[in-house]
Amino acid sequence: MNRPDFSEEIKLQKRGFNFVAGLDEVGRGPLAGPVVAAAVCAVAQLEVKSEKLKVWENIKDSKKLTARQREKWYEILTGDKNIKWGLGVISQKIIDEINILEATKLAMKKALENLGIEPDFLLLDGNFLLEDLNVSQKAVTRGDEKIFSVAAASIIAKVSRDRLMQKYHQKFPIYGFNEHKGYGTKKHFAALRLHGPCVLHRFSFEPVRSLPSKQLNK
Repeated sequence: MNRPDFSEEIKLQKRGFNFVAGLDEVGRGPLAGPVVAAAVCAVAQLEVKSEKLKVWENIKDSKKLTARQREKWYEILTGDKNIKWGLGVISQKIIDEINILEATKLAMKKALENLGIEPDFLLLDGNFLLEDLNVSQKAVTRGDEKIFSVAAASIIAKVSRDRLMQKYHQKFPIYGFNEHKGYGTKKHFAALRLHGPCVLHRFSFEPVRSLPSKQLNK
């Protein structure tokens, strides 16, 4: 089975792009909670074969890992001095104001701001680029399945968002955010029908938008 590798980053490094950052997001589809993006840049010269780089070779897209595996990879990636990473979190309130696509782009820009270095090339998972940035970019469909830095970004974003939803569960336990992380599961729909939405819900999303306003939970 094919796994993400360094081939795209190595190719770009050979073209003179020293700091290639991969970006991915988590949370475009849920009915509640923020959208979270991560930017990851491997600052090592990736064509140099070393034992350190071999640690990264079995990485996968976050969707193909268990929660425990994602947590393990998160600790490996965020604790590695050869990895720079940044996180961007955009709230459900902003999502409702500017729409989910624009919120996703904003989360990616914030992740880049928090990266700690200035990348000279961006690899984005998906089919869109980031406007108003003076940096070369490439969008790669299913990039999290092909490119190391994008796969790493998907893991960091996923673990970070899941931890946020676990935290929110402590304040709003009736919705089960710790289980479904805000996605539209049967349990979540049932809780919405019974209790109505809370401030963490996205009121521009159906079926939240159609619920009577009197059901709002503060």
